[in-house]
Amino acid sequence: MAGETAAVIGKSVQIRGEVKGQEDLVVEGLVEGTITLSENKLTIGATARVTANVAAKDVVVQGHLQGDIHAAGRVELRSGSNVNGDIRAARLSVEDNAIFSGKVELDGTGDGGKGAGSHPPASAVSATPAGAQFGAN
Repeated sequence: MAGETAAVIGKSVQIRGEVKGQEDLVVEGLVEGTITLSENKLTIGATARVTANVAAKDVVVQGHLQGDIHAAGRVELRSGSNVNGDIRAARLSVEDNAIFSGKVELDGTGDGGKGAGSHPPASAVSATPAGAQFGAN
């Protein structure tokens, strides 16, 4: 559905419980619980404070996330993001100055295992317990 805008949870909104949807979602406020968007993109905005396990097709983190991420496609940790939890995805992108603490499992099944870019499961990678800061000088 080209041209459709994502649903937004605003900066002043607080949700405690289960968030499910069939459309892209941008979180700028506080969410505690779970977020499930099986076929859609989840963006955790720069002002967001999320304490939840999240599952989506693609996940972009710009703010703070405490919880595990499961993505069928790509996870992007943008500059200034802070993630404390495990990541399981087909692809992972980490920008400079993103903070991450947890394990990563790249399973390469985001395209259903049919694409030429598919690869076998990678070994889990663990960051230091206190977290790893990427690109910090």
